[in-house]
Amino acid sequence: MIKEEHLIITKHAQDKMILEGISTKQIADAISRGSIFRQTEGFLAVYTYFSVAYKKIGEKYKIKTVFTNK
Repeated sequence: MIKEEHLIITKHAQDKMILEGISTKQIADAISRGSIFRQTEGFLAVYTYFSVAYKKIGEKYKIKTVFTNK
C-alpha cells in the first residue's frame, strides 16, 4: 500500500487537486488500486472518477497531474 509520505506532488498537481477536489489519500489509493497504463514519461492510474499521471522515482512517486475523467 502506498503511503501519502511517498508522494512528491508538483505545484501543477497541487493546483489541479484543489480545482478537482482530489486529496492525497485518493491519489495514493489510485496508484495502489487503479488501472495502470504505461506512458512515455511514466504511468497513468485511472481510478473511480479521476486519473493520476505520475513517475516512479525509487520508492517515491512524483505526481505530475491529476484530472477528472470526463
